[in-house]
Amino acid sequence: MNCFFFKERRKEKCRSAPELEHGNRGGAKKKKDPALNRATNSTGSIQQSPRSVRELYKEKEKDSNFRVFTWHELKDATSGFNKMLKIGEGGFGSVYRGSIAPKDGKGEPIVVAIKKLNTRGFQGHKEWLAEVQFLSIVSHPNLVKLLGYCSVDGERGIQRLLVYEFMPNRSLEDHLFSKTLPPLTWKTRLEIMLGAAQGLAYLHEGLEIQVIYRDFKSSNVLLDENFHPKLSDFGLAREGPQGDHTHVSTAVVGTQGYAAPEYIETGHLKVQSDMWSFGVVLYEILTGRRSLERNRPPPEQKLLDWVKQYPADSNRFTMIIDTRLRNQYSLPAARKVAKLAESCLKKNPEDRPSMSQIVEGLKQALQISEMTSSSSSAGESSRSKLGRKGK
Repeated sequence: MNCFFFKERRKEKCRSAPELEHGNRGGAKKKKDPALNRATNSTGSIQQSPRSVRELYKEKEKDSNFRVFTWHELKDATSGFNKMLKIGEGGFGSVYRGSIAPKDGKGEPIVVAIKKLNTRGFQGHKEWLAEVQFLSIVSHPNLVKLLGYCSVDGERGIQRLLVYEFMPNRSLEDHLFSKTLPPLTWKTRLEIMLGAAQGLAYLHEGLEIQVIYRDFKSSNVLLDENFHPKLSDFGLAREGPQGDHTHVSTAVVGTQGYAAPEYIETGHLKVQSDMWSFGVVLYEILTGRRSLERNRPPPEQKLLDWVKQYPADSNRFTMIIDTRLRNQYSLPAARKVAKLAESCLKKNPEDRPSMSQIVEGLKQALQISEMTSSSSSAGESSRSKLGRKGK
């Protein structure tokens, strides 16, 4: 696949408006009447087919508020990419906490997160491009904001960086599995997953095109100062199938333990792949366990295999609930979440719920939790009054 962005080589010069490449937008076709593949409006005239990510990016380019940073600006912002300021690391590269001057040069410095590409060639550049193109066309309270980027080709090789809003409470993964951080409450866990589901529903259903996130996992759900969740890391995101196509054919990438089995086996990427990953994370918030833990006994290493022994409707179900919750949770709501997770993990992708249905399911789980909590509080109050009368 050609990358038009690399056609010209310039000496240590920062680039703006990165050229975006065309993706493979189709896979196998649905067995439908071809005449039904074209949308018509109320007058019967044929509407234009959805535009590509590249076309949408080009349209928004002139109105973009992204800042184009120089390499030296971001180097200074991170004190020379000081290891003490490193706050994360992944397949793309390292993430640093930094401070940049406001766009107009007035006021206090702004704290940001700066992601620095590993100098590992074209694949890293493709992921950088994907982030720029997708985050330029989306706007949602549950998606992290991209503030700007840096693209330099010079004697030191390619330099690709992204600048995001800073999320002070790190990730859902940190709070679920770190022993140094206080455990998340049951209500907070549900609210975080609801916000993440709303972000995915927007990607799937709220844009002119469909976006498949492809890398949903607890480490990619970032938390702001109020524990409001935002999806991050769009390097693996792909434009969904168009028209009568059922899937996008692509190389298999992602994180072990989260990727849908049909995608791993065939390379056929469907929007339902995101639902599978979401189901895995639902079980993580229930159990406080990672999707894969090699240090546990063999029967417990794979989370999805282990939880099958404790169905949501069984008396044994409570044995999988995270002990860090100290029984401060709603059992009916927990059963509801487990059943929702199971529906996301159905073998046939077409049997999985849409993200809108998942959003509604999580709203219901929150309502059940609140009702259960209110009933418990009322019961405790009544018992307390009876106790005082008996004295």
